[in-house]
Amino acid sequence: MHAKRTAELEVAHRLPTMHSWSEAVVAGGLMSYGPNLPEMLRTATDHVDKVLKGAKPANLPVAQPTKFELVVNLKTARALGIKIPQSILARADRVIE
Repeated sequence: MHAKRTAELEVAHRLPTMHSWSEAVVAGGLMSYGPNLPEMLRTATDHVDKVLKGAKPANLPVAQPTKFELVVNLKTARALGIKIPQSILARADRVIE
């Protein structure tokens, strides 16, 4: 993932962007709203475990994300000259200072 380089370009060109993964915001992106990656990996690991123990993949339920998170990077917002509304910050699962 080229999250750090993408974030650098975002700030250099003053482009506010919305990302799908919080890791991009941790690397310097403005904000993200998407599924919780660690939870998705745990679900995938559970499926692999069941298959390795003999379960037929066709018999396993389709897994979809159940937890989504909003992450905002205030440092990037300041660099872009953007004021994030308090209502967004109040709803954010994580705010990076």
